[in-house]
Amino acid sequence: MADDLLSQLKSMTTVVADTGDLETIRRFQPTDATTNPSLILQAAQQAGRHQRLTELARHATDIDDALDAVAVEIGSEICELVPGYVSTEVSARLSFDTDGTLARARSLVERYGRHGVSPERILIKVASTWEGIRAARVLEREGIHTNLTLLFSFTQARACADAGATLVSPFVGRILDWHRAHDPEADFSGDNDPGVQSVKRIYEHLKGHGYHTIVMGASFRNSGEIKALAGCDRLTISPALLGELAESRGTLARRLTPLDAETRAPEPQDEAEFRWALNEDAMATEKLAEGIRKFMADQRKLEALLGELRQG
Repeated sequence: MADDLLSQLKSMTTVVADTGDLETIRRFQPTDATTNPSLILQAAQQAGRHQRLTELARHATDIDDALDAVAVEIGSEICELVPGYVSTEVSARLSFDTDGTLARARSLVERYGRHGVSPERILIKVASTWEGIRAARVLEREGIHTNLTLLFSFTQARACADAGATLVSPFVGRILDWHRAHDPEADFSGDNDPGVQSVKRIYEHLKGHGYHTIVMGASFRNSGEIKALAGCDRLTISPALLGELAESRGTLARRLTPLDAETRAPEPQDEAEFRWALNEDAMATEKLAEGIRKFMADQRKLEALLGELRQG
């Protein structure tokens, strides 16, 4: 009998758990784990965390301090369960603030150090805005690894790779969501999925031009998208889809294969070129803005919870 699909996927792709839930991570044994404001909010609300959350809130100097304390505490617990990277996100409120992103990223790495977690284990997640990409360039030169998130376009991916980002996270499912909403009668199954097509294009460009940036597909809506990207450097997968793959049998074919760099990379885009290309891509422009708003909405919920605990 063939191995389950999750085991087969692990043989060709680094599997990353898209969750802050420790039990899920113990069950599926991924190499890495990613978190974001929404997942930190979910983890913070789990039974058994209330007392510790209260302690962190009451010892914090302000809400930002409390937010980062919670994110790093949960991230440090995850670091004990996975051998690879753990991604922790800079506040979505700083998506258009390069200097603010730099300060917050450095602070997060310092906090992890106080928990005994080295910078080599952490990916600082930064939105793939022009300002976020500029911050990533500086952080990478300082030895702080970055995960450029909320990425919906080839233009964003190019700029991130030119900046030397350790990893980029194209959002497969949210790209599909936009196209379904705008063309509900179209067939987006299998290789017709525009999110899958986006990751393949990014992967082939980066590998074909010798970039070291890791490509990690994210935000999957179904297991078919994951199967279509088998062989990608990394895939970050929700608990539900990890479970589906673990329970499924059959043969999983490699769909992406590393390429030898054949040509030199094109000249990096300047700010005007980046902003114009992003503006021309309605899907990417709309989903980037929406993604920042959604992460900020969940961050505000966590801020409100921590504020109550600080006062209580």
